[in-house]
Amino acid sequence: MRRINRKTEDTKTEVHQIKLMVLFLSFLKIGTISWGGFMSLISVVQKELIQKKGILKDKDVLDGISMASILPGPVAVNVIVYIGYQLRGIKGAAVSMLGILLPSFIFMMILSYIYLEYAQLPVLANFFKGVLPAITAIIFLVAFGMAKKHIKDYKQVIICVLAIVALILMKSVFTTFIIILGGAFFGYVFYNKSKEMPNTNTAQSNKNSGNKRQLIYVLSGVVGFSALLWFLPFILPDSMAPLAQIEKDLFITFSSISVTLFGGGYVIIPIMQDIIVSELGWLSIKEFTDAIAMGQLTPGPIFISATFIGYKVGGILGAITATLAIFVPPGLMMLFFSEFFNKIRHSKFVIAAFKGLHPAVIGMIFAAVFTIGKSIPFSWFSVCVFIAILIASLKYKIDVVYLIPLSGISGVLFFNFF
Repeated sequence: MRRINRKTEDTKTEVHQIKLMVLFLSFLKIGTISWGGFMSLISVVQKELIQKKGILKDKDVLDGISMASILPGPVAVNVIVYIGYQLRGIKGAAVSMLGILLPSFIFMMILSYIYLEYAQLPVLANFFKGVLPAITAIIFLVAFGMAKKHIKDYKQVIICVLAIVALILMKSVFTTFIIILGGAFFGYVFYNKSKEMPNTNTAQSNKNSGNKRQLIYVLSGVVGFSALLWFLPFILPDSMAPLAQIEKDLFITFSSISVTLFGGGYVIIPIMQDIIVSELGWLSIKEFTDAIAMGQLTPGPIFISATFIGYKVGGILGAITATLAIFVPPGLMMLFFSEFFNKIRHSKFVIAAFKGLHPAVIGMIFAAVFTIGKSIPFSWFSVCVFIAILIASLKYKIDVVYLIPLSGISGVLFFNFF
């Protein structure tokens, strides 16, 4: 990795510009072990890229979560796109998204083949029983570590507590909007008269100066591809036209879902069911329910269920089309918002707002500990796994790449033999 100098809000620090292959392999590794949903993925990113490799800062992750929470589509993948973009521009965003999705895609393809060939879902429940308490412990440690670094006064403590209460008690599609906007509002109110003056980040500006042109090229390519896909059924031979029509329908359906729905995977599930099952008739209710279950049992985002639906409707090509359609359009939106954010991030207004946003996001991470923990049936096994992960991570500094799979294996062994 090549050394570069970059100014932060506080001091001038030396960081490393990560190579694209290293970035891809890092997210490939993270995508392989990130069972448990969005917050578990963020926790593993924090452990791998901040604590272990030192190529990222907590602030970058918190900024990414803040932006992704108010944009449509899969929050977890949008955060990864933001991180990749901040580290290495558009190429970094692309390889980061590919790395994080590839393990989930391969895993889901295997499950889809087995399910459709043998009409049964592979037994992964016991593995998941070991993973969930481990993930809960890891998320708690990440939230606690971020709170120690970024919550500096009683005002930020109040914002953090309010975010926790809101996320636990409010059951609405707009909950994350309210928390994010509320955090920004209180941040501005509390800190807009702060004497701390923003610094300009010349290195960051220079690094992203060429991204405008690249974004235009990317947008042009997407528009061209969409136009080609739209007209493909009309220009291909009759024997291939039905296949092209299927791919077109998959692309339009999943891209429309991804850019028009907010609130993450669990909010989108009922709407997706209405479209896929009731309107289009691509899956039965049982098949759709099993697709969601498989999405939960694979590492990575729950949106990967689109892979199963695409495979069922259009084979391997359909699986690829559905996967790209559900993740790429909102990822492109994140790219454009990231470029805009880089231009205004050093204004006094934004700095004050983010002083409220960061504790609000940390509160959301703490709330995820409660939410995931509540979903785990109480057993002494779960309690023991939770405590063991805390000890292994805090005292012995054991890497999550070992802790999560070992927890899953312990669940398989325990529930199969005891």
